Amino acid sequence: MLAQVEQGDCLLVMPRMQADSVDALVTDPPYGLDFMGKDWDHGAPGSHFWVEALRVAKPGAHLVAFGGTRTYHRLTCAIEDAGWQVRDCLMWLYATGFPKSLDVSKALDKAAGAERVVLGKRQFANGSFARTTAVMGQHGRFNSAAGNPLVTAPTSDDAKKWEGWGTALKPSFEPIVLARKPINGTVAANVLEYGTGGINIDGCRVGRDPKDVSGWSSSPGVKAVGGIMNSTAEKRLPRMDSAGRWPANLILDEEAARILDAQTGVPTSPGKVTRGGASRFYYCAKASKAERGAGNDHATVKPMALMRWLCRLVTPPGGVVLDPFMGSGTTGVAAVREGFQFMGIELDARYCEIAQRRLDAALDVSKLRPSR
Repeated sequence: MLAQVEQGDCLLVMPRMQADSVDALVTDPPYGLDFMGKDWDHGAPGSHFWVEALRVAKPGAHLVAFGGTRTYHRLTCAIEDAGWQVRDCLMWLYATGFPKSLDVSKALDKAAGAERVVLGKRQFANGSFARTTAVMGQHGRFNSAAGNPLVTAPTSDDAKKWEGWGTALKPSFEPIVLARKPINGTVAANVLEYGTGGINIDGCRVGRDPKDVSGWSSSPGVKAVGGIMNSTAEKRLPRMDSAGRWPANLILDEEAARILDAQTGVPTSPGKVTRGGASRFYYCAKASKAERGAGNDHATVKPMALMRWLCRLVTPPGGVVLDPFMGSGTTGVAAVREGFQFMGIELDARYCEIAQRRLDAALDVSKLRPSR
């Protein structure tokens, strides 16, 4: 099996799979937020899903699952109740979310039957004007501002009193649970027997500028960035993070990284060598329209770079990645591009077709160049 797509309910497909056969699970399951009224998002998967996922996973295999900020607790508890060991909570930060908030002032004017005063047309920072139709923001979030092009002022007394009040914050992160199937014996013994149990630290280090020579230290007892100690006196030794920074449980997209760097500044070494802003500690990922592929209208497609990093973090070389909630197949494409095998399960037949098309293209490309 190099890449396989199964159309159907994962609760019916996984029982047909061999026990202890999967090296890693990387998935973006429903959040249970009733997203855009979609049937598939009616609830977060309960423990019975994760019990079956546990059965097919090898001892020591890791599970990576995205969750919604309002329902992450249910997802995590279900995974833990199924027998998985929760190892960490990762946070994916992005700067392009849009609030789906009710304008309290407008709601009060509407309830009172009062017509609001039109002040003009909404204009964005880049000089463009809002469109009259609602659009989807990056990562599938609804852009309510784009769907309401007019700037209005309250009319009724109650609406004036509550002008500026809403009901929701801007979404800027998604939590990701990292869990592991209990190991057999020690980690060392488990890794030797199954190839699972650890995470790929060196393969997921955050790169650094090769011109940055500030990673060298000759001072005894100097604490380097990242908590690495160099206690050797009178010797110039390469700092432990010279191959890249230790991967963190915080992940930024490029826009969030830019905002962070703008606030923290860009420090330099004593030798005036640029070391980068605070975002240099974290992996950056940004979605691309081209990543979706032709005809892919799935509302919650994740950035390819992010999914490749997650697959690489938890999957041993040549291992099998399972995604029981495959959607349009981004996890599968990411796994294939990283040189892993892939098994995807999706209930919607149309998304299965899209995923298969994307996987076929990825497999063709992978034949032309070696995986990283």
